[in-house]
Amino acid sequence: MSFVFTPPQPSDVAVHGSDDRLPVRRIFCVGRNYAAHAVEMGKDPDRDPPFFFTKPADAVVDTGETIAYPPQTENFHYEAELVVVIGGGGKNIAEENALDHVWGYAIGNDLTRRDLQLEAREKGRPWDWGKAFDRSAVIGQVYPTAQVGHPSKGSIRLTVNGEVKQDADLAELIWSVPEVISILSHSMELRPGDLIMTGTPAGVGPLVEGDTCRVEIEGLGAIETPIGPRA
Repeated sequence: MSFVFTPPQPSDVAVHGSDDRLPVRRIFCVGRNYAAHAVEMGKDPDRDPPFFFTKPADAVVDTGETIAYPPQTENFHYEAELVVVIGGGGKNIAEENALDHVWGYAIGNDLTRRDLQLEAREKGRPWDWGKAFDRSAVIGQVYPTAQVGHPSKGSIRLTVNGEVKQDADLAELIWSVPEVISILSHSMELRPGDLIMTGTPAGVGPLVEGDTCRVEIEGLGAIETPIGPRA
């Protein structure tokens, strides 16, 4: 079989302690999965069931890469997140079996054009322009479960130029990793290489040109992202 033009190379992320790379199939994101963040976004966490949006696989960026301030926004935000990496596919996964499908965990930064996201939300439109733009998913090295187990608690912290902006604990997730995997798999089949960004704590805020954003999760190292001039 031949193609009418050259297919793109698959996106991939680094693996801790290995020269191998992990191919990325899809990126799912959970909205408002920390109570304090739901409140700061004007929502009631006790009433909102989990909901999902996506980013394209080619939005992935490695730690250390400079990201240009994106176009069509004046309110470019950071969001520190725990990332779940699926290694065993499935659908209709039972919550008690969900962790068997996890290959590893990583740190993520769900970069967001907040003004475009909020405009879309107010008009009842999809969030793609605010969330799914180029180079909007910073993903750190993936730590295999054989090395780190399944983190359900531990510090998640984000700093901008050394100043703490987000500081929470993974135990504060409204919907746990097994719950998220199970709920998502009842809507669509999960496959190896799917990433799930599990939501961000309170404290989201803007980035400007010249900033350096750093995210740390206990046991998973850190990622850093310098913000360059406007694209």
